[in-house]
Amino acid sequence: MPLGREYRKLWAGNAASNSGDGINFVAIPLLATALTSDPVLIAGLSMAYTAAKLMVVLPIGAFVDRLDRKTILWIANLSRSILLIALAVVVVVSGAGSIAALYVVFSLIGILETAADNSALSILPSVVGSKDLDKANSQITATQLIADEFIGPPTGGLLFAAAVSLPIAITGSAYAAAALFFLGMTGTFRAKPRTKQPPSLRREVFEGGAWLVRHKLLRSLAIVSGLVSIAYMMPFSILVLFAEDVLGLGSAGYGLLLSVSALGGLLGSAIASRLRRKFGYAAMTTGSLCLGSVSLFAIYLTDIPWLVAALLAVYILHAVLFGICVSSLRQRLVPDELRGRVNAVTKLFGLAGLTIGAGLGGILATVGSLATPFLAGALVFIVCALVVWPSLRNWENRSSSLE
Repeated sequence: MPLGREYRKLWAGNAASNSGDGINFVAIPLLATALTSDPVLIAGLSMAYTAAKLMVVLPIGAFVDRLDRKTILWIANLSRSILLIALAVVVVVSGAGSIAALYVVFSLIGILETAADNSALSILPSVVGSKDLDKANSQITATQLIADEFIGPPTGGLLFAAAVSLPIAITGSAYAAAALFFLGMTGTFRAKPRTKQPPSLRREVFEGGAWLVRHKLLRSLAIVSGLVSIAYMMPFSILVLFAEDVLGLGSAGYGLLLSVSALGGLLGSAIASRLRRKFGYAAMTTGSLCLGSVSLFAIYLTDIPWLVAALLAVYILHAVLFGICVSSLRQRLVPDELRGRVNAVTKLFGLAGLTIGAGLGGILATVGSLATPFLAGALVFIVCALVVWPSLRNWENRSSSLE
């Protein structure tokens, strides 16, 4: 069944934006290596990007609930476009630009991406019905995977080889196209305020966090999402070293390994809606966590490249199934006027988990072996499954209908 014209505009905007993200993922680090060979400065780009998102994620959630979400979407993407096109002009004029300018641009892009992502998540339930959220999230996830993993990175590499400024300019154009799609959405998408006079920003943020704390199911899922982020980043923070030293792969082999793993995500996005309808949220979410644990534990036991590639595909399959379930549940259960803030608090758990997981992955690989983070991640997933099952099962038993 078609999901409607407004959904198609939202999907197209997301597709254009994700294409820009995929190109950016390769273009920005490549530009950094053209400006400096200092590994600290290059690695610091990712840290600055994440730190910027951490600092603004909570207040942005409040603004998503205060303002028209469509307006945030098109302004955030247009602003990203202007930033990158300006950077491309600087690169053309100066020959390369400066590492300081790259830090500023990348940090601002992280802030704008946080606003756009939260707005897109919050606006979706206003565009499609509750019964179609699984299907809509699956389609958006599939498009994101194709853009981020299959189209964007190789395109970014080829464009950079042609001209240093070209991928930056093309990315800016993709964000501009996304802004146009979002601007073309009909109507306003502003949440109805809970009070006539909006409270202070701090109080609004606290209100969203307090609501999440009081909601037993979503509180558990937020904590589990943080733990899942730790479990994900522990092995993936050292995956490139694992591929080189344990699997014996070069740079081309590592790229192929990642591409094969993304196929699992495409499968997950294709079957998520049907699996949820057949088995329910509790079984599907818990089963996906168990699948993630089994895949990481199996990688811990093997050093066969093709088998690891297949297991990583299974792992990404689990990640997509889990992500779609949790996103759809949150969109179903959070009131519209609180959706941006609750999304923000949940995102904060995820970002903190990624940061902690990266540090733990390096420590575990140092004190143990490069395979140890995979074992640790598998154990964390089992803990998450044990937490999720009773919470979701009790909620399903209390709910008269999910549709």
